Amino acid sequence: MLRALDLLGQVLEHDPHYGSALALVAGCHLSLHLNGWGEDQERNRQQGVEYARRALRAAADDPYVLGEAAYVLGYFERDINPAFALIDRALELNPSFAIGWQRSGWLRSWSGQTDLAIKHFEKSLRLNPRRKAPAWFGIGVAHFFARRLDKSEAMLLLSLQENPSWAPAYRFLASCFAQMGRSHDAQDMVRRLRELTPVLIPTAEHWRVPEDREFYLMGLRLAAGEVGSREQ
Repeated sequence: MLRALDLLGQVLEHDPHYGSALALVAGCHLSLHLNGWGEDQERNRQQGVEYARRALRAAADDPYVLGEAAYVLGYFERDINPAFALIDRALELNPSFAIGWQRSGWLRSWSGQTDLAIKHFEKSLRLNPRRKAPAWFGIGVAHFFARRLDKSEAMLLLSLQENPSWAPAYRFLASCFAQMGRSHDAQDMVRRLRELTPVLIPTAEHWRVPEDREFYLMGLRLAAGEVGSREQ
């Protein structure tokens, strides 16, 4: 990720108004924050927002730029409604925009619209079957927040088969297993998570429904041994 940022920085030195490159840099900062990589998470947030806004100023009618900016601003900023307007515009401009439907799925999931999120992730997968892991992960997370834990487990495990280095998937599986009372499986996920990131329990502020956020974090705390085991 840091190597990608270096290369994109070189591109932007030659063209500081290259909208797609600016949007991609914004997305890289989101990924750094989401995985707990880097020493300064607040700087990742600030730079993600800054590059997303620069991308919009440079290419306000580019569906890719609109989609990435919606994703980044919806993740980092308190008010998610402007991000909905951006993603809706992106999909209006390009209804076959697979990544755009995936980004829309995340925005719906973050706001608690789990069933709509699943529909958007599934549409993304139909449009681009090669990008299985992100869609499966999104569907698994939506099922998790809908409290359909068996379905969540199945989809999260599928996503890990495709992308075994994605730290958020281990977090959700750890929380899922803990909420199901499967403490040994939860602890195994935490052990594997520690190999990828120092951040076991994130702030998770992008999950806007307080009850959902606490459900997720409580499962992680159980998995990490920060509260008593639920097993008898």
